[in-house]
Amino acid sequence: MNPTIAAIATAHGIGSIAIVRLSGSDALSIALNLSHRKELVPRYATLTPLYTINEILIDEAIVIYFQNPKSFTGEDVVEFQCHGGMIVAESVLRTALDLGARLAQPGEFSKRAFLNGRMDLTQAEAIASLIEARSDDAARILARQMKGELRGYIENIRDSLLEILAYSEVVIDYAEEDLPLDVVEQIVVKLEKIKRELSRTLESSRRRSGLMQGYRVAIIGKPNVGKSSLLNSLLDYERAIVSEIAGTTRDTIEEQVRIGTHLIRLVDTAGIRNAHDEIERIGIERSIAAIENADVVIALFDSSREMDEEDFSIVELIEKYMVQKPFICVLNKVDLPIMFQSQKVQKYSPIELSCKQNSEVLIDALKELMDHDNDSEEMMLISQRQISATSDTLVAIDEAYEPLQSGELEFFSFHINQAIRSLSSITRPYELDEMFDKMFGQFCLGK
Repeated sequence: MNPTIAAIATAHGIGSIAIVRLSGSDALSIALNLSHRKELVPRYATLTPLYTINEILIDEAIVIYFQNPKSFTGEDVVEFQCHGGMIVAESVLRTALDLGARLAQPGEFSKRAFLNGRMDLTQAEAIASLIEARSDDAARILARQMKGELRGYIENIRDSLLEILAYSEVVIDYAEEDLPLDVVEQIVVKLEKIKRELSRTLESSRRRSGLMQGYRVAIIGKPNVGKSSLLNSLLDYERAIVSEIAGTTRDTIEEQVRIGTHLIRLVDTAGIRNAHDEIERIGIERSIAAIENADVVIALFDSSREMDEEDFSIVELIEKYMVQKPFICVLNKVDLPIMFQSQKVQKYSPIELSCKQNSEVLIDALKELMDHDNDSEEMMLISQRQISATSDTLVAIDEAYEPLQSGELEFFSFHINQAIRSLSSITRPYELDEMFDKMFGQFCLGK
């Protein structure tokens, strides 16, 4: 029997309401002691005084009792909705601990919900991610996954893999039975369909990872093209030092800003050029790293100066990384006489602006880029753990083709087993009995 746990479920600070939550076999008795009541009707909000173990009045609060198994954790759960602030909620929590509860560990309520079958791992991860959602689209995707959308998607693919494994095991162990003549062909068709679905989901999830974690947007360019001015303009306040001295920014500067419905992290980098000292060289190395870690890169050029070798080095970086991530090419300082040979970067469809006057055209471009292909109806993996498990599943499927074609079905079954276990780690552990159910249920064997 799990001990009863207690915690404050709302953020610390001053507010109108604070919630203290209990879960466990003694949750109801502790709540009755706190409230001096003889009973609490399940799922009814009861307004009642709460007292310390020394009979001192704490607060008048709303108490709601959720009887197991119809609760978030699957255990008896009681929630105290008391007046907000640090003192009242902590006093209720302290009294619950005095009455026999223990302080919950981080995530322990969700952990118990998972262990008691009230949610799977995809739902648990969706809850954790929803708290830190960085965009409206992300919140919508996570809300659906809390309802089990990703679980259903994974379960369907897992079910197909189990059917394939059942086919293989039947051929190995029950070849004398009446089996379909085109078993191998059926297996290949099913595998190809699974591979297409998982590959599409994996590629889409990697491409849209910024939707969950917040897009990282790096600003690059040679010294004095206006990177820090652009950062300040996008933030709408003076965050970075701006001067005419080349190399003023010697380290990356990161700040968050909302663009449309997305919360993004802007990264102002050191000017990329041949460094004159060790500190500047380290700053430039960090600029290159910022490009590699960014979801979107803004390549900034000074339209008031002629194009030089340092500008060409920025173009080389665009050419190097543009296959991996989107670049937005910007010609800055268009309020000054134009000296830049813009035809050299025309193929990148540059945006022309003066960041000291107005950067709205760039903001619109960023918003369009982040909104593009972010179809919130498309299935998406929301964590690196899910992405890695899906990638491992695809590797196991690829490794299964060769033994299938050569008739080495024992090795084929091994790789399909690996695929099922990898995929199952996203939702729930794989049990061997599931494969047996498929075998004997579909082929009516063992008569």
